[in-house]
Amino acid sequence: MVQAYNFLASWQLFPEKGNYEHGISPKSGTYKIESTQQTKTLTISHNWVSIDNAAYYTQYNITPNDTMQPMEHKDIAESYRASITNSSTLIIEFYDVHDQKVLLITKEILPNGYLKITQIHYNADHTAATNIDVYHKQMSVLPYSSSVSGVAIRPTKAGIIKHKALTAMEEQTNMQLDQIKQQIELLARQAQELRKRKELSLMIYESKLNFKPQIGQVYHLYQKQDDSHLLSLVAPQEWG
Repeated sequence: MVQAYNFLASWQLFPEKGNYEHGISPKSGTYKIESTQQTKTLTISHNWVSIDNAAYYTQYNITPNDTMQPMEHKDIAESYRASITNSSTLIIEFYDVHDQKVLLITKEILPNGYLKITQIHYNADHTAATNIDVYHKQMSVLPYSSSVSGVAIRPTKAGIIKHKALTAMEEQTNMQLDQIKQQIELLARQAQELRKRKELSLMIYESKLNFKPQIGQVYHLYQKQDDSHLLSLVAPQEWG
């Protein structure tokens, strides 16, 4: 399971980074992926607490060999197909008894090391709803058990401080990146304006003059049929 190495961890939810079109929105949660070397099976455990403080738990096993396989827990799906397309993407498709796809889950390791999970739920009326979760590697600050039979996990002061510091650091970094982006866009606009001014100045200097230009006077630049330019005191509306 070398390809699955990047996914093997306990992940903690960033609820503020999620987007939910289906089901109940979580306010906290963990996502754990473990590997069994002998059977080449991945065990996926998912804990989460809803915004109304209801706790949920699910666990299932998959073998990511890109073949259709029966699902162990029929309450989740009848069958599934899983594959690891590269070192940062794991895809699981779930099917019902009629071999209709009911759920598509894509797990992606982002460049910043976060885990992004996109769930597309397919409804009976052929519509789809998408949920997106973003996780970072867990730092043991969950207020509930990570398994059905596990003991309660109490938040540690150090863990909470680290979590808050990580969140603050990310917000500060994103704000600074936005400022740099705005500065780059401003410089790009200024460079474009300077380029236009340079091109116009060259056209004026290379145009034909029948008088001595005076500072503060309004002049008009015309392009002739031979593509040369003429600088004139006469405005377009003043031509006879």
